[in-house]
Amino acid sequence: MVTRKYFGTDGVRGRVGEEAITPELVMRLGYAAGVALVAREHLPAGERPTVLIGKDTRVSGYMLEAALEAGFSAAGVDVMLAGPIPTPAVAYLTRALRLQAGVVISASHNPFFDNGIKFFSADGTKLPDAVEAEIEARLDEGMGCVDSARLGRARRIDDAAGRYIEFCKSTYPNKLDLCGLKIVVDCAHGAAYRIASSVLHELGAEVVAVGVQPNGININDDVGATSPQFLRQNVLAHGADLGLALDGDGDRLIMADRQGEIYDGDKLLYIIAAAYRARGYRGGVAGTLMSNLGFEHGIAHLGLSFARAKVGDRYVLELLHERNWKIGGENSGHIICLDLHSTGDGIISALQVLAALRERNITLAEACADLTFYPQRLINVRLPAGFDWQADSSIAAARAHAEKKLGDTGRVLLRPSGTEPLLRIMVEGRDEPLVDKLAHEIAQAAKASAG
Repeated sequence: MVTRKYFGTDGVRGRVGEEAITPELVMRLGYAAGVALVAREHLPAGERPTVLIGKDTRVSGYMLEAALEAGFSAAGVDVMLAGPIPTPAVAYLTRALRLQAGVVISASHNPFFDNGIKFFSADGTKLPDAVEAEIEARLDEGMGCVDSARLGRARRIDDAAGRYIEFCKSTYPNKLDLCGLKIVVDCAHGAAYRIASSVLHELGAEVVAVGVQPNGININDDVGATSPQFLRQNVLAHGADLGLALDGDGDRLIMADRQGEIYDGDKLLYIIAAAYRARGYRGGVAGTLMSNLGFEHGIAHLGLSFARAKVGDRYVLELLHERNWKIGGENSGHIICLDLHSTGDGIISALQVLAALRERNITLAEACADLTFYPQRLINVRLPAGFDWQADSSIAAARAHAEKKLGDTGRVLLRPSGTEPLLRIMVEGRDEPLVDKLAHEIAQAAKASAG
């Protein structure tokens, strides 16, 4: 496996002003990606490749958008600017407008001081590893500029949000509506702030929109899918039938029922899978190493196959393509319905859950009544640069002790974050106090070893 200098599991991401996320490097990234596009595309004479650039609501998005635009233009690539729009909207519009690539400026669920650049191919999927490797190689070659007559041009696309709203609505069954439902929608002060509530309102719901006042620095700040307590509070305060929360770039989904009970990605994917099964789906469901054992058992009870991918929606997507399955996701709320979209989409996932509930006239609680989840405890430990946690004897001993105590009633998973310098420690089992105790023991060993 080739070690990447810039690209992680989900594009290039980091703290703004440091390492990869500087104006100079992002401009070079746009140029390198543009040169790769020009070399790969075989367009008629006189035509230039065109890319779509979308972003979330971080204040750094203005700066990075300008840098990317300059890099692409210098490489002879035209640019369409969509402004703040969810990540899955960029994937859809790239495909629908027959463009050569799409680019998203976002760090998803991270705080505002982080940002990132991720790419979509012409068919709305993540770039293949080979293309990312080619862009990386070109990044270190320096930056040039084509002749003035061949420079790329940029223009705004004014109807991007409207196009995407109509696409989302098209994934909801024509025979159903959302009339009579009061729904809280938390947009995390992020990219979906102008879109999610419009989709639900146009399908008939009474919408209470929260997390829709972005100011450039409040994205994901105690709101959205990573802070479900805010959703719970608003559902209860407004007497809503249910609520849904997205993350900063709109590709994660968490929901709450009228009692304020939170439903994570595993539960929501189970509801979608059950609905697919009832409609005749006979394929399988892709989860990840973090998917709850109870979810796995529930999928088996539905009569569907199940397989785990590495953590990360790109790995879920790879597994779906490999098995020729249609649905998969992560407990964090990334859910993929490949018969509807080429990538994970929080709004479309919410519509599939709502359709499943409407078809059977049931609640979220009733839809999950047959599920029994094992308690999970997840603890993140920050690691210093260069620390090899896999070779540390104290961490290994704590893990071995935990696995012995759990036996065949649970499991331990240690993995590095793909986007932050963190070791993620997950312990799962039937005995919640034991699970909590063992997770803290491993975390303490990791903290002591990492200093």
